[in-house]
Amino acid sequence: MGYKFEIMTQEQAEEIAFNWHYDAEYSFYDMEADKEDLVEFLDPNKRGDSNFVVTKDNDIIGFFSFNQVDINTIDIGLGMRPNLTGNGNGLEFLKAGIEFAESKYTPRKIMLSVATFNQRAIKVYRKIGFEEVDTFMQDTNGDSFEFLKMTYQC
Repeated sequence: MGYKFEIMTQEQAEEIAFNWHYDAEYSFYDMEADKEDLVEFLDPNKRGDSNFVVTKDNDIIGFFSFNQVDINTIDIGLGMRPNLTGNGNGLEFLKAGIEFAESKYTPRKIMLSVATFNQRAIKVYRKIGFEEVDTFMQDTNGDSFEFLKMTYQC
């Protein structure tokens, strides 16, 4: 059975925000690590209809957010359930997200930003065809971090 995308419910947002905790340096991605991000993630009006949980066999395995930048461009954010990361699941998960974005939004380009320390995610993004565009500094989690902006041509 394949991946299923559904608009995120409040209950699902709370489950992810308060119960998904990543190991070591990846704790950077815990929703509770940045209070502004947490508030936004938990606000149903801010989530709107652009945040989706991804299930496989009725089990939540991750989430995607899709934000339309312009008529031809979608910016994505994503996260996998912590116990599924680092085990070779990322490529299949990302492919499913790209296919969903292409069918729902028909973009010409998909963008994402990733913390530069997250080399395992960057490796997956490169493997699927994302290309590096730029680096930038972002204030988050109480400090300033370097991020890599990447794009994928549809």
